[in-house]
Amino acid sequence: MSSDSPTSGFVAFVGAGPGDPNLLTLRAAELLAKADAVVLGDEAHRPLLRHCREGVEVVEDDLVKRAKHGQLVVRLCEGDPMLFSSITEEVAACAAAEVDFEIVPGVPPATAVLTYAGIPAASGVPEFRIVDAAQEQDWASHAACPGTLVIYNGIGDAVAIGKALIAGGKPDTTPVAVSSGGTTTEQYTVVSSLGRLQPDLKHAGFAEPALIVVGEAVGLRDKLSWFETKPLFGWRVLVPRTKEQSRSLSEQLVAYGAVPEEVPTISVEPPRTPQQMDRAIKGLVTGRYEWVAFTSANAVKAVREKFEEYGLDARAFAGLKVAAVGDATALALVEFGVKPDLLPSGEQSSEGLVAEWPPYDSMLDPINRVLLPRADISTDTLVAGLTELGWECDDVTAYRTVRAAPPPAPIREAIKGGGFDAVLFTSSSTVRNLVGIAGKPHNVTVIAVIGPQTAKTAEEFGLRVDVMADKPSASALAAAVAEYGAKQRQAALAAGDTPRRPSQNRRGARRRVR
Repeated sequence: MSSDSPTSGFVAFVGAGPGDPNLLTLRAAELLAKADAVVLGDEAHRPLLRHCREGVEVVEDDLVKRAKHGQLVVRLCEGDPMLFSSITEEVAACAAAEVDFEIVPGVPPATAVLTYAGIPAASGVPEFRIVDAAQEQDWASHAACPGTLVIYNGIGDAVAIGKALIAGGKPDTTPVAVSSGGTTTEQYTVVSSLGRLQPDLKHAGFAEPALIVVGEAVGLRDKLSWFETKPLFGWRVLVPRTKEQSRSLSEQLVAYGAVPEEVPTISVEPPRTPQQMDRAIKGLVTGRYEWVAFTSANAVKAVREKFEEYGLDARAFAGLKVAAVGDATALALVEFGVKPDLLPSGEQSSEGLVAEWPPYDSMLDPINRVLLPRADISTDTLVAGLTELGWECDDVTAYRTVRAAPPPAPIREAIKGGGFDAVLFTSSSTVRNLVGIAGKPHNVTVIAVIGPQTAKTAEEFGLRVDVMADKPSASALAAAVAEYGAKQRQAALAAGDTPRRPSQNRRGARRRVR
């Protein structure tokens, strides 16, 4: 059928890919965005609903009936819908009912999981064979495969399949890889040989979906593995920040292979009385200030919201000098349309800002007043420093930070029980608030802090600080944790040990051989 959507309803059988939600095709995302109803097929596909419009229905059946009523129904299918598919009857039902349908290919696990495991399945071999162990197979004929053999649905019979391949003439030394949770941060791969499958898989704890890969290509995994060797692969990392602040940090952690869990510890709210901010914005527009100093992205957001309330935009900053305490604050200003005039080149803090702030000079500066829109709990370091330099400061409460509600019980239990591999503290208040709403992190959890003041607060609460960023930014903090994880991994490998996540070192943690 045409790629143009019909005027009547239709059913789209869409390949959901191998597991990583980012491996969805553009056509699949386009159809999900237009869908009236979605059949998940598997609960693991739920993250793909982020492509859907608000109000989409998640249903279990009635594809034909819904399409007959004019709905676009997306049926998500594991991997590629036409590879070992179970949708043949559903497609036939659409055809019989004269309902238009489309089948959208997806990235199949047979290639994607191997790529993520560092196994070049069809490189330099004459054959790449995929078989479904759920159907009756002639393993003797498969033993003659001169290339790579990929087996679906065989994990329960892996040892028996290995014996059958050996009986069919395959050498017992033939390399084998077994991988589950493919392309996700739960991916877990064991490399063995046909003759050693039984002892090597005995305590592995594999479950479907999993793939068995047989062939010499498995031997290249040591050189080509790129996914499971990421510095924080599989680490469950607690990000105790506000939702707005944690997004870019979480994206960076995902790039390092981690599984970030965002737990708000601070809720950002408007001031109890808005009059002070109202006067400040009016003064900013009427030329009361020479400088405006921003000490957080939240302060930028608060001023931006006030501007929008009054119908103003970044042009109101014309003629003003603008300072930002650090890179994240500067980025928020640039997104607002304002380029900072002053940004600390050294330590990104109030002290660093004061160190580079020019003293007031009556010959050069027509106005000696600085606007400081800040949080209600800010320290006086900046005000004291600027006053000493001859400036007058209007220290205005732009927003309030209050302690967030406690996270759900499973999160609190994971924090106290060692279920997290690391926790990233981006301020002293995140330390105080996390401990206040959820309790102290377990002693196996890596404690990472953004700077010396946060480290001091963590130690006051009895926490051992393992990692500190080389400069006070969330990005630098994530990079420091990744470097720590990489060193831990390298040390384990150098000692001949299997790299383990911090949470696997707590008492009773399940042990896996990687």
